[in-house]
Amino acid sequence: MTKARTRREDRPMVILDAAERLIRRMGTRTLTIDAVAAEATLSKGGVLHHYASKDALISALAERKLREIRESVATHEAEQGPGPAALPLALIAHARQVYADEDGFPRALLLASAENPEAFAGFNAFLKQRLAQMEDVACCPGAGAMLTFATLGLLLSRTLGFHCLEGPDLEKLFDAMEHAAKSLPRAEGREVG
Repeated sequence: MTKARTRREDRPMVILDAAERLIRRMGTRTLTIDAVAAEATLSKGGVLHHYASKDALISALAERKLREIRESVATHEAEQGPGPAALPLALIAHARQVYADEDGFPRALLLASAENPEAFAGFNAFLKQRLAQMEDVACCPGAGAMLTFATLGLLLSRTLGFHCLEGPDLEKLFDAMEHAAKSLPRAEGREVG
């Protein structure tokens, strides 16, 4: 097999893309550095230069996926404007996008996170900060968090194959969640910023 020439600065992304393809096909238990190297058409040493172990590779994949989620949520949130509904509406918009893309979060990577919860530390910190900000602007403490976790639960249940909502049934659910988010009242006398 001939190894393809990959620009040095692109190799980490090429390696992560290859690992994600393998995880989608085979899961994480059978993922090896050798398999990633073959999929990326790089040498094993080339992969190990960037990721010292399978765990480091899985952590990097989780970080990349969570960075994509944070960026998507931030973009959707900016479109909403300030207020208690911004974060729940942003998460709902992100969930709609994930469903439309049919890509989502790889189940195997999600399950691997149980073995490496540190990989989700950044997302947990982001979510904690956003939920605290939401509590400062909503006059019904917990309502925004309920919608946020309902949306996350919908995404996780899809990832794990726990539901089969599609088409009009799924749209009704999203519409109901959006309606509830838009109904979140502001806390009186508090500025949003």
